[in-house]
Amino acid sequence: MSADGEPLVELTGITKTYAGIHALSDVGLTIRPGEAVSLAGENGSGKSTLIKVLSGVEQPDRGTIRIDGETHPHMSPRQAAAAGIMVIFQDFSLFPNLSVAENIAVSAELASGARVYNAARAHGTARRALARVGAELDLQARVETLSVAHKQLVAICRALAADARLIIMDEPTTALTEREVRTLLGIIRRLKADGVAVLFVSHKLAEVLEVCEHVVVLRNGRKVADGPAAEFDAASLSRHMTGRDIAQTSPAPLDEAAPLLLEVEGLTKQGAFEDVSFSLRAGEVLGVSGLLGSGRTSLAKALFGLVRPEAGLIRLRGQVIPAGDPIAAAASGIGYVPEDRLTEGLFLTQSILHNVAIGRTEAHTRLGVLAGHSAWAEAMDWLRRLSVKVPDPQAPVRSLSGGNQQRVVLARWLARTPSLLVLNGPSVGVDVGSKAEIHGIIADLAARGLGVIVISDDLPELLATCHRILVMVDGRVVDDIAAAAISEAELAHRLAS
Repeated sequence: MSADGEPLVELTGITKTYAGIHALSDVGLTIRPGEAVSLAGENGSGKSTLIKVLSGVEQPDRGTIRIDGETHPHMSPRQAAAAGIMVIFQDFSLFPNLSVAENIAVSAELASGARVYNAARAHGTARRALARVGAELDLQARVETLSVAHKQLVAICRALAADARLIIMDEPTTALTEREVRTLLGIIRRLKADGVAVLFVSHKLAEVLEVCEHVVVLRNGRKVADGPAAEFDAASLSRHMTGRDIAQTSPAPLDEAAPLLLEVEGLTKQGAFEDVSFSLRAGEVLGVSGLLGSGRTSLAKALFGLVRPEAGLIRLRGQVIPAGDPIAAAASGIGYVPEDRLTEGLFLTQSILHNVAIGRTEAHTRLGVLAGHSAWAEAMDWLRRLSVKVPDPQAPVRSLSGGNQQRVVLARWLARTPSLLVLNGPSVGVDVGSKAEIHGIIADLAARGLGVIVISDDLPELLATCHRILVMVDGRVVDDIAAAAISEAELAHRLAS
């Protein structure tokens, strides 16, 4: 890292408006070769717009862009790529039906002007890129068969094969396990040592402070902080991002007299989980964690009937819940908020109101006719209760930020007054302010007597919200830990053991 060298990228006075609204106002950013810079901010702060300006997708209304000291009045995506600026988006933008080698080499092959694809040349390109990050992959494997972490690795190597000098990583750790995050941070260090700069966009503050030398914080389109990472901690970063202090919370003590709510006995699904048993009391928040392949997500789906176990029982308030039947689970008072809210939890083209009301249409239907006024009124009440920021409740739900989308899914289930709520990755992809608010909602639900199960590999989240934490390894529960009795480092060690 050459913090004292000449800048690779300089943005000065960047301003961008959409329909009169300032997405960016007089924003500056400097990145040097071999430097990792964090671009931090809540959803709607202007991070995505700044990335689009830097990569040539959007043109600023005012301001200058300098690459290697040369001013570019109008940066196009082709010019950005030619300058070595590469963006790795959250979906990686890979060709799923092509091989690892073909995906890594595709940009370099196109840039070379070759008219015929050369497999040997592509394999050589892929091997060299993988060697730069110290990784090995089957070059013949189709990308659609890879894990999320390996797909990300292919995207990084594709950028390196195209002579990347600055790699912009947009929320690179959102879908990774703790072990995979460690691997990615090691790769970023290798990139920096090799002279490649990284712009690291993430809501996970611990990762930001661990891997970056410099931090830039945006709020409401303006730069509100800019300095060495050593001058920040998680609390000060949160304060700059949100404009307020984010309290570090712990769950309220559990009432010792709380009645038994859920009993799981010997739950087994071959290849997913085996002989899982635990109990949960009313008002208790139980965490379930484990590395990728531990069985935690399959267990969550089995509790809601989306996966049919081959053995075992699930009892809610003493009543056996039919296995593999989500309709029966919902009717019994179990709710499930999926990790992938975009494809499993929301109707993206439907309105915000429809997405909440759909869970309770039967309660507002008379003689086969939906009483729309009462359904919308109830949906609006839940949106207000969960503080969902809704400029227009008739707007498509896809127009909301990640944190507000998550609250819409919660609102739909809470309108059904469940006894047990299973939250799979409740704060995946949401900013630090929304995350704290979702944690507050979890605490409120527990205080009202709901049982809550949090499936997560976000260790600070588990420690902040849960009374107990189950650790899963290879489909089995190997630990049942009181959250107040363990540190984050100890919990990470048990997950990795």
